[in-house]
Amino acid sequence: MIDNPFLSETFTKIWAKSFSKENTPIEVKGVFGPKFYMGKWGIHTNYGKTHTKGMQYTLEHSLALKKETLLIFDVPTYFNIPQPQGVKPTKLLRIKQYPGFLIELDSFSSLQDYLQKKFKKSSRYKLNKYSRRLSECFDIKAKMHVGDITQGEYDLLFDRFRKLLEKRFLDKEEYNNNLDEKEWDFYKKVAYPMIIKNEAGLFVVKNGDLPIAITLVYFSKDIIFDAITVFDIDYAKFHLGSVNIMHLIDWGITNKFQILDFSKGYFDYKTRWATRDYNFEYHILYNSESLSSTAKAVMAKNYFKLKQYLREKDLNRLLNKALFSFRKKKWDSENTIDEKGKTVVFEEAEVQDDSALQPTDGYSPQVIKLFFDFLYLNNESAKDVEVYRGSNGQYLFRGKNSKKVARLT
Repeated sequence: MIDNPFLSETFTKIWAKSFSKENTPIEVKGVFGPKFYMGKWGIHTNYGKTHTKGMQYTLEHSLALKKETLLIFDVPTYFNIPQPQGVKPTKLLRIKQYPGFLIELDSFSSLQDYLQKKFKKSSRYKLNKYSRRLSECFDIKAKMHVGDITQGEYDLLFDRFRKLLEKRFLDKEEYNNNLDEKEWDFYKKVAYPMIIKNEAGLFVVKNGDLPIAITLVYFSKDIIFDAITVFDIDYAKFHLGSVNIMHLIDWGITNKFQILDFSKGYFDYKTRWATRDYNFEYHILYNSESLSSTAKAVMAKNYFKLKQYLREKDLNRLLNKALFSFRKKKWDSENTIDEKGKTVVFEEAEVQDDSALQPTDGYSPQVIKLFFDFLYLNNESAKDVEVYRGSNGQYLFRGKNSKKVARLT
């Protein structure tokens, strides 16, 4: 049996129901791992399609295609899927699609060992400073939810997960397909039963009781597959994205995983943290002596090569921007401070009349950016800081060691 969470009965059944592929799956003799359905152009396509983070399969010599053509999405090159042998006239086409990135966790004894070997001294200093500063300013806890979580707690976490993702991509002004109703519904339905079966997990970083970073992961015996990750952009000053990755690396090494796979797609943070890159491929198996099978294989190959060419020309980013413009939501201008093009200056407070000050919540939309800047720059803990609003619209921050007035310039 192949050790891959995307071949599990739970993943396969929920995916089929979510994307209307509930007909009896097509079993192809000689291909072990994926199940197939009749897809575009009459091609047998693997269950899971592009929603897996790494499809795996093996072949046997008995594989003998007739008019069939098989398409298997998202096969990582590090899985080392062999070419068909002794099964002529079966041929395999491998089409490169997305880049992938991973950390070889089994090369390191601890998080600090990883940082020592991966980063220069100045970078290690900054990363440790970010982690320390975040913990000094907030009540930070990190936990992997796996094996045991109530449905109620799970629902609350997933609702928060979506809100953080919406907030993140609204800020980036980019479209994110994971937020499509059908796709998000699938992830929410599939993750819970897989978490209970130790096939998936939600890695959560909290400030007190508030989740501020959430990562959906899937597990094989040796691999952590990072599926969707997001952090609260309000904490960007504290480099929460980097701190979240450090916590996840620490958890993975402690729990004896060999690989943390960041999955498909290029992002700067992946190249910075990864110890190895690879490619995702689409595999097309066909009968080279069948005109029908060969024609479908060639058609699919040319289609995916064209998509990859356009992707390399960065046209997918332009498409995401265009899609975002159709779905864009308006910022609630009444509940936020417009700080674009403005700089925050903190000055020593000289308040003569405290009665003119009104207490306010540091985490409110109107003040949270200023509040976090004050915490970071003055190394104060959030629990020790009181926030007041003056009659002139300025904000006073009073901590254990400092008292400052924030002004936008």
